[in-house]
Formats: sequence, structure tokens, C-alpha cells
Amino acid sequence: MLKKIFERGKKIVLEPQGSVLSAATIIMVMIIASRILGLVRQRTLAHFFTPDDLSLFFAAFRLPDLIFEVLVFGTFASAFIPVFSKSIKKGNGHAWEIAASVLNIGLLLFAFFAILMSIFADPIYSILSPGYTPMEREKIVGIARILFAAQGLFVVSYVLTGVLESLRHFLVPSLAPLFYNLGIILGTILFSKDHHLMGPTIGVVVGALSHFLVQLPVAVKLGFRFRFRIKIDDEVKTIGKLALPRLLEVGFLQISKIVELFFSSLLSKASYAYFTFGNTLQLLPVGLFGTSIAKAALPTLARDADDIEKFRKTLLSSLNQLIFLALPVSVFLIVFRVPVIRLVYGTEIFSWKATVQTGYVLSAFAVGVVFQAATSLLSRAFYAQNNTKTPVLISIISITAIVILDFIFINVFKFDVWGLAMAYTIGCIFQSTTLFFLLNKKYLKMSYKILLKPFFKSLTASATSGLVMFFILKIFDRSVWVKRLSFLTQLESTKNLPFEKFVLDTRYTVNLLILTGVVSLIGVVVYIITSAILRSDELGIFLNILKRTLVKRDITPIPQKETETLAPTPTETTN
Repeated sequence: MLKKIFERGKKIVLEPQGSVLSAATIIMVMIIASRILGLVRQRTLAHFFTPDDLSLFFAAFRLPDLIFEVLVFGTFASAFIPVFSKSIKKGNGHAWEIAASVLNIGLLLFAFFAILMSIFADPIYSILSPGYTPMEREKIVGIARILFAAQGLFVVSYVLTGVLESLRHFLVPSLAPLFYNLGIILGTILFSKDHHLMGPTIGVVVGALSHFLVQLPVAVKLGFRFRFRIKIDDEVKTIGKLALPRLLEVGFLQISKIVELFFSSLLSKASYAYFTFGNTLQLLPVGLFGTSIAKAALPTLARDADDIEKFRKTLLSSLNQLIFLALPVSVFLIVFRVPVIRLVYGTEIFSWKATVQTGYVLSAFAVGVVFQAATSLLSRAFYAQNNTKTPVLISIISITAIVILDFIFINVFKFDVWGLAMAYTIGCIFQSTTLFFLLNKKYLKMSYKILLKPFFKSLTASATSGLVMFFILKIFDRSVWVKRLSFLTQLESTKNLPFEKFVLDTRYTVNLLILTGVVSLIGVVVYIITSAILRSDELGIFLNILKRTLVKRDITPIPQKETETLAPTPTETTN
């Protein structure tokens, strides 16, 4: 029995996923686990540190993240995976030399800039975060210098992620973030009492090391080897050419993030923590539906780039399913912003003011969740066509607009930190709609009436579900009646209503959890029924995916003609 379980587990880990839907299902499940653990991580941080302290910790990531994301992160989605996938498809071992060369180039570039930034970190942070005192900036700089080591580990780890995802092995790369989050959680719990903010900082380094080590055995099993040499061949040059526009885009995005830190530090010491906490929550559906489907679709889109019919079918199916899944979650976050914040971050030292401010940030982000998720897929559709210039140009324009709106919302209109989130949402709406328009014009060439029909069906169902949840929440939440927060309490007919007999006192976590859970379940039912009434194709597809995945386990195998003999090679069979 144990041998059978072991063999089955080995088969699941080593076999590639055979279709976009099966890959997306695995990625979704793992992203759910990773995001939930990410929320546990943030809850742990909120338990040990006040928002004022956490703002310093989050600010310390700004420089290490800038170097890592500009030099490494953007390269793999837009350039490395498509080139490596096509090289593997040709059936030669040259792909492994490409991976080794890219790894070594990435490490050399990162090491150079990391050392440079570490030396000048103090004057740089004095510019990036002028609202903090010299003593606070000293803490930020000390943490940042340690975080550079963690990001160096991520350089290696993300090469392995790119290799595994190119070979359609999505399970292990999806597991890696779990270990990263666990490292931070354990570091915070074990070391924060004695070392304060250095506790979670140590956890980041341990988590980054774990992120790398969990992927290494499978990558080596498939044929990856560390080679301390750089060979600049045609494929590596192609990766460089494809990556350059993306690097420019990521560079502009990092400027946007720096601007967010700049304005947050001027608003209040805790504002950057509110912004980060709200962003963490909205990234759950973005990662779950946007990143998972986009990452799963990219190898297939790249393989079918020359067959427009197959390309169109894969893209539209993935996009419509993404919208169907992301829209109701967006509405949920808007309706339940305060209950969600209280349940996730509601520790003794997380005040009501912090709850309200973070709730505003979450609402502003939630409006654009579906557009952020769609952008992940639409950009990769261009990458699959070896066209990185178009999405990069649109991204740069949208990021520029975000920065301008940041200035207007904070300096002119005097909004609180939620204004930064709203600026980001507006930029994402512009970016995704423009990408969609250009994709249709160049590749899809279909009627907008046909293309947008699934979107409006999902939007109608989501709005209906949201309204139902909103009214039920207002009726059964005791605090609404006591504090007279809803228009319902202003009606003459409700003045003498014995509300204590049917409401729940949400000052208690159990009651809040019960109310949130029940109302959410009602919202899901309303969404499904409304979608069925509107005859949403995506509802049927979604239910069929669940049935096939959970019951029949019917997953299409990878065609043998598209595989390469790897050393050593696991047997490629279906589940």
C-alpha cells in the first residue's frame, strides 16, 4: 500500500500536465493554498507588529524587489519560456545550455546591482521614503541589505521555475511559494520576540532558500545541470531581444511602486502597511484566476501561435473562464471589505482605524481585479506571438497614467492611501481594454458583440449576487442597526423594529465568520442560478472541468511527437 501511494505521488510530481485546463486546475489549487498561507503570513505579521512597524518592513523590500523584478522576473514570462519551449520541442539537448547561460547572466547582473544598491541604500531610501525619520530609514536599510541575499536565491529559483513550466510541470513550481511563506511565518514566530523586525527578515531568507530547494530535484531529474559558463548563441540573443521591452515595462512598474511608497510615507507612517495589506488580499483572485490560467495557457498559445484558429480558441476560452471566475470574487471583496479585513488582520494591535483604511484600499483595488487578471492572459497572448513590444508599450502608458493619477489623487484631491489603489485600478482598466482591442484587431478579428457577450453575462450575474449579499449583510449585522450605518435604519418603518431578535453580534469573531460564510454561500448560489438563467457557456464549462478533474480524472495526454528525450525521462502517461 505504501509503495503504491509513493509511486502515485511520484507520478503526480514528475508527469507534465497535458492540457491548459488540467494545468490551470493544478495551479489554481496550489495558488489557493499559497495565497491562504500568504494571508496567514500577513496575519502573523499583524499579530507581532503594529502597522507603523510593518510599513518599515514592507518598505525595505522596495530596492531588492526593483533589481530582481527588472533583471529577472519579467524575462521568464515574456522571453525565456517561449524560447526554451520551442528549443525543447525540436528534440535536442541545447535547451539545457540555454537555461544555464541565462542563469549565469542573471546572477552576474543581479550581484553587480545588488552590491551597488547595498552600498548606497541609505541615500536612496532617503529619496524614496522622505516621510520616515532617519532612525526609521536606518532600520529599512538594514533589513534591505539582508533581503538582497534572499532575492539572489530567487534568481536561481526562477530559472528552475521557467524550466519546469516550459516542460508543463506546474505542480512543483506552484508548491515553491508555500515554502517561501512558511519560512516567513516560522521566522516571525521564532525570532521576532528577541530580534524584532529581523525575525521575519530571517524568515524571508529561509523561505527563498526553500523556494529554490523544492524545485531543484525535479529540475535535475528532467535534465537541468548547473554549468558555470555563458554561451551567447542565437537563442540566448533572442531571449535578450524579447526581454528588453519587458524589462523596460517592469522598470516603469517599479517606478510606479516607488511612487506609491513615496506618497504613502508622506501620508502617515502606517499608510504603506494599509496599502500592502489591501494589495495582498486583492492579489488572491488575481493570482488564482489571472496568473494560473495565463501561466497554464502560455505554452499552448506559444505552440499554436501559427495556427490562428487554435490560438483564438485557446485564448477566448481561457479569457471568458477567467472573467467568469474573477468577477464575482471582485464583487465579494467590495461587499465584504470590512468583515474580510477583520477576519484576516483583526488582531489586538490592529485598530479600527487600520481596519477602515485597509478596507478602503481593498475596495479600490477590488474594482480592477478582473482587469488585472485579464491583463496577465492578454499580455501572454502577445508574448506567444513573439510580440513583446505591444503589451510593453501599453503597459508603460498605463503605468505613466497611474503615476500621474497618484500625484493628482494625493496632492490635489487630498485622498487617503486608498487613492493610490484607485489610481492603480484605473490604469489596469485602461491596460486590459486596450490590449483586448489590439488583440482582436490583429489576431482574433471578431465582432465585439460576440466577444463581449460572455463578459456582460458574468457582470450581470455578479452584480445580482453582490446586491443580494449587500442587503442580507446589512439586515443581519447588529452593528449596522446599533450604529445606524445603513439607509435601512433611516426608514421610518424600521425605527421600532426588534432587530436584536434576528441579528448577529459581529463584534464576536464566530458570529462574523458565520454571517460572512452564510451570506457568501447565498451569493454563490445566486451567481450560479443567474448565470444559468442567462445561459452562460462558462458555467457549463466550469462544471464540466470540476466533474472531469474530480470524478473522471480525464486529462488529455501530451502528444509524443512534441516531447524531447530528457535525461533521465519519466514515463509520460495520463492520469
